[in-house]
Amino acid sequence: MSYLTVYNMVKRGELKSEQLPSGSIRIITENSSKINHNKVILYARASSSENKSNLESQMNRLREYACAKGYTIIKEVKEVGSGLNDKRKQLESIFKNNDWSKIIVEHKDRLARFGVNFIEVLLQNQEKSIEVINKVENNSKEDIMQDFVSIITSFTERLYGLRCSKRKTEQIIKELTKDNE
Repeated sequence: MSYLTVYNMVKRGELKSEQLPSGSIRIITENSSKINHNKVILYARASSSENKSNLESQMNRLREYACAKGYTIIKEVKEVGSGLNDKRKQLESIFKNNDWSKIIVEHKDRLARFGVNFIEVLLQNQEKSIEVINKVENNSKEDIMQDFVSIITSFTERLYGLRCSKRKTEQIIKELTKDNE
């Protein structure tokens, strides 16, 4: 078909299409939408290197789940880092990539401690989603307590980091004054 024929068919609604941010029009076929919606990324996270052994068992459970659902696994991501940290390189790389339709996590807090709902809303605009395997429903008191503990933990880690940097700064100053004498 010529470009003009396809354009007219899209205009009349005879072909399903979407306009890309670049202005190009992409024709959506039944096969392409099925293939795209099956591509998943498995994401496993442990908060510290002490829990690193948990990553592999977490990933195995994610694999089994994805296979049982008939998904096509295009990437497996294992990351060690705090759920409060918003600068996790592996997670950022997932969001920068565009060839997937779902991120599968075992628990909601494996993706992030806060803001998962905002991430879900943003992903919906891109026709993507987060699939949580174990949706443990806690009552609101338990949720609030868990959030409180997470916040206290985060601030404690930051304070500890500030103390370490203060000690390093003091050591540098001490060395510099010793060199000047």
